[in-house]
Amino acid sequence: MPEPVTGHGRYMGGLDGLRAIAVLAVIAYHLGLSWAPGGLLGVGVFFVLSGYLITDLLVAGYQRRGRIDLKDFWVRRARRLLPALAAMLILVVAWVTLFHPGELTSLRADVLAAALYMSNWWYIYHHVSYFAQYGPPSPLTHLWSLAVEEQFYLVWPLALALGLKYVRNRKWLIVLILVAAAGSAVAMAVIYHPGSNPNRVYYGTDTRAFALLLGAALALWWPSKKIASRPISRTAVKILDGIGIMGLLAILLMVWQTNQYQTFLYRGGLVLLSVATLAVVAALVHPATQLSRVLAFKPLRWIGVRSYGIYLWHYPIIVLTSPTVNTGGIDLERASLQVAASIGLAALSWRYLEEPIRRGGLRSLRVDLRHLRVGFFRMMTGAVGLVIVGISVVGLAGWAPVPLYRTSVTPSTAAIPQTLPIPLLRTRINPVTTSAKIAPASQPIASVPQSGVGVTAIGDSVMIDAAPYLSKLLPGIVISAKVGRQWYQAPAVIATLKREGELGKRVIIELGTNGPFTEAQMVSLLNSLGPVQQIVLVNTRVPRPWQGVVNSTLAEVARTFPHTTLVNWYAASADHNNYFWPDGVHLNPIGAQAYAVLLAKSLGQ
Repeated sequence: MPEPVTGHGRYMGGLDGLRAIAVLAVIAYHLGLSWAPGGLLGVGVFFVLSGYLITDLLVAGYQRRGRIDLKDFWVRRARRLLPALAAMLILVVAWVTLFHPGELTSLRADVLAAALYMSNWWYIYHHVSYFAQYGPPSPLTHLWSLAVEEQFYLVWPLALALGLKYVRNRKWLIVLILVAAAGSAVAMAVIYHPGSNPNRVYYGTDTRAFALLLGAALALWWPSKKIASRPISRTAVKILDGIGIMGLLAILLMVWQTNQYQTFLYRGGLVLLSVATLAVVAALVHPATQLSRVLAFKPLRWIGVRSYGIYLWHYPIIVLTSPTVNTGGIDLERASLQVAASIGLAALSWRYLEEPIRRGGLRSLRVDLRHLRVGFFRMMTGAVGLVIVGISVVGLAGWAPVPLYRTSVTPSTAAIPQTLPIPLLRTRINPVTTSAKIAPASQPIASVPQSGVGVTAIGDSVMIDAAPYLSKLLPGIVISAKVGRQWYQAPAVIATLKREGELGKRVIIELGTNGPFTEAQMVSLLNSLGPVQQIVLVNTRVPRPWQGVVNSTLAEVARTFPHTTLVNWYAASADHNNYFWPDGVHLNPIGAQAYAVLLAKSLGQ
């Protein structure tokens, strides 16, 4: 287990146990495990921990020296963070160069943003377009959280030094920090709009700073070294344990019951998570508590010590080794191998790279490598490393051959010039021609012939894929479909259809491919349809985090709303990879035809 390098700190094994829980929750979320839809909250736990530990370290140094040694702090942070990050980036670039060269163009920018610790702002401003979101996910997206922390590490020591110098009363300094944290939380609540993409508030340094600042405030009020040296009664220990256990249960409950698209999360939920984490940290910092001993369980500590490396490696491994089109659910064997690879690479990184450099810099790394006594093995390790670095340089420099067509471009979107307005499909009988030709029927189209007069379909690009087949099955149907359309845009669409006399008595709504929506938004839209005879709702299959949220919202409202039929496209397309283009979202001719038949059969039910 790691000890503080300087010898001035105190190792707190329980905090490593909490780190282990946090990183395992994040992995469960990225694997898509149904029992951890809120596993992304592990990042919020890390933020509070970082705010506490960094502030605790800086204040202890200030008390010893009468100042904060900024150079020493930043050098130690660089030693701790940069080696593992560099190794991961080099290996990921090499892998993509060899096996996914078509993704190198977008990856280069991601690598630069990661190296500058600006990934969060890069993803806010450059990865929000419709055409970007359905390409293969970047294996570096998870680095947004490290960018937030590194930006904190750059700014916070300066702000804290000024606070310690000019605000003599420690209580007032804590109050100022809490006010700043409240400002960050309010900014998150105000900027967030329910039903819209939460990237701006989720990735933003300003809107996530409250977790780090709350941790910092706790460090000033509950410093680890002083707390450990103070005597404490059995009653106080029990109270601390009770507070810590309740906090831990609250964290686990939120991991189990929340998801990243809930309004609650951005209007108080993440603050609640941070407060729960503060309760756990307060208990774990004191060596007398039972909770600190339980979470210092050796296997948990082992994972927690390597949690930084595990976090770095797990996401690129999951992204680069998972099929883009996967309608068969979670492959437990593949998931187990992905977790094992993540932990294994993190362990190697810790043993041979991170820990040697953390303790003694590059000189220590060279000495440690000499411990590999077998000369041939050492030589081969060096040779393999040089080859990997060389491949990465080739990929980053743009010297690698790139295929003419990227696999992330689907026929649905490839035909749409990105410089032109996103197309709107409006048709009665003969739809605008899409790139998909009508294929021979896998199930005869004539099996569900009926009139489409009085039927209106509202959808997004998936509806565009199915439009030729729907028009053939339902002559006279009115189809309003637009690439990138989301639920919050649908009220204006319905108003236009009403005004033009094209809103039928039977309405099909297919939305959710591009993002989630709330039950309130959904009910409001359905009420705006007026006295229709039937509403057909279609759930979604989209390999993005909002898939489960969209489908559960649709199912919940469909159960209670009158004259409503729910078409379960998610279930109907299970184990049918052949329905989809390579992005796993848009429908090829076979899938589009099956989709249209399913919708046509649902009318009148």
